[in-house]
Amino acid sequence: MLNTVSLGGSHGMQAEALSEEFERLWKMGEHALIGISAGNSYFSQHRLTSLLQWAAHHFKMTDVVYVDTHIDDMQIADGRDPREAAKSVKRTLKDVRRRIHRATESLGPEEVTRFRVRPLSEIQETPEYQAVRARVDQAVQYDAPFAAACQDMVRSVVTGRLDDEEMSDAHLRAGMNYVMAEAPLFVDSPGVFGVSTSVLCYHMLTPVTVHFTGAVTGYQAAKGQGYVVVRPGEGDERGGHDEPGGSVAA
Repeated sequence: MLNTVSLGGSHGMQAEALSEEFERLWKMGEHALIGISAGNSYFSQHRLTSLLQWAAHHFKMTDVVYVDTHIDDMQIADGRDPREAAKSVKRTLKDVRRRIHRATESLGPEEVTRFRVRPLSEIQETPEYQAVRARVDQAVQYDAPFAAACQDMVRSVVTGRLDDEEMSDAHLRAGMNYVMAEAPLFVDSPGVFGVSTSVLCYHMLTPVTVHFTGAVTGYQAAKGQGYVVVRPGEGDERGGHDEPGGSVAA
C-alpha cells in the first residue's frame, strides 16, 4: 500500500505525493512534467488552465508534453481505414494544441517563459530520450516486475476503450507501442529533460508509477524522479470525464 502525502491545494487543484521522498522533490520545485493525452476528455480547457496555473505556482520549470504518437494504431486495430484514422488524429491534435495554447495564455508573461510545450514525437528525436528508451527496452526483457507493470498499463489503455471480448492482438500491440513510447518519461524524466530532479504530475495512479514507488530491488526509476497525483478539487464541475484509455500522457 502506498503511503501518500497530501500536498494541499491551490488554483482549484488538490495534490498528493506518492511517498515522502516525492514530497521532498515537490517542495524543491525544480521541474514538473505534465503529460497530456490527446483525445482524453478529462483534459478540458478549464482543467488544463487550472493545471498549468498550479504548476507555475509550484515549479521553476515545467515541460508540457502531449502524446501524438501511435494514436492511429488503435483506431486501425478497430478496423478503421488508415486514411480516416490519420484525419481523425490530425483533428484531435489540432484541438489539444488549441486548448494548451489557451491555457498558457492564462499565465503571466514571466510565468509563461518557464513552460515548454512539445509533442512527444519531438522529444523522441533527442539523444537524451533515446538513451533512456534503450535502457527501458532492455529492462522490459530482463526485469519481470517492470514488464508486468508495463503490460498492466497496456491493458488499462486498451480496456478503457473496449470490452475484453473485443480486445485483439492488434489492440495489444498498439497499446504496447503507445506505452513504450511514453515509458522513458516515467522512468527518467530528469535525464530526458536535463534536470537534476523532476516530478511527473498526473491525475491518477498508473501501474508503472505504483510499481516504481514500491520497487526496492530490480529495475528502478532514476534518482530524482518523483510522482505526484494532482486532481481537481471538490466541486469541480467544468471538466470532462477521465478516460482510462489514455496514459501519461493517457
